[in-house]
Amino acid sequence: MKIRLRNFVTESPAAPSLSAAAHFSAKLGFETDCWDVHATEELEDRGFVLLDVRSKAAFTQGHLPGALNIPSGELSETRLGEFPADTLFVTYCAGPHCNGSTRAALRLAELGRPVKEMIGGTTGWVDEGFSLVTE
Repeated sequence: MKIRLRNFVTESPAAPSLSAAAHFSAKLGFETDCWDVHATEELEDRGFVLLDVRSKAAFTQGHLPGALNIPSGELSETRLGEFPADTLFVTYCAGPHCNGSTRAALRLAELGRPVKEMIGGTTGWVDEGFSLVTE
């Protein structure tokens, strides 16, 4: 006798294409990934500030090339004062097990700053085969 298992993939039908397009388009407005950030390293102007929101100690042990370290708890209008109001920030932290980049992105949004979160963090960066920088 063959056991009939539930198919959780098809149990809920896929959203209509127009709804799916709106959803995924919006998602890209909130997130970027390691590969896309890496692809900007050679550009004269990246178009964003890469923000490592981990502790200074974690940043020193290894961070993404070109990243600025401002721990999420230190994000304030005063600390961001050197950047024009329309500066896009891309936040990252340790990886998928860490919500520091999400907290930082929320804080930046509350301060009225454009922001995206880099999914994967340093863990994703290394998983893609990219190197971290130490200083």
